Amino acid sequence: MANKNVVPEAREALNRFKMEAASEVGVNLKQGYNGDLTSKQAGSIGGQMVKKMIESYENNMK
Repeated sequence: MANKNVVPEAREALNRFKMEAASEVGVNLKQGYNGDLTSKQAGSIGGQMVKKMIESYENNMK
């Protein structure tokens, strides 16, 4: 259940967001399986995504 999106159309947007965040931190993601990433690389992508979500939320509060 945890891997199911509430809005099915959101999956593609989340994938684009993930690819953009990866590019910003210098990690080369490929479509599909990326199990060869180090924990540091995966963490930097997730951290960048959270950072951008917080910035977006803060900008929308103004």
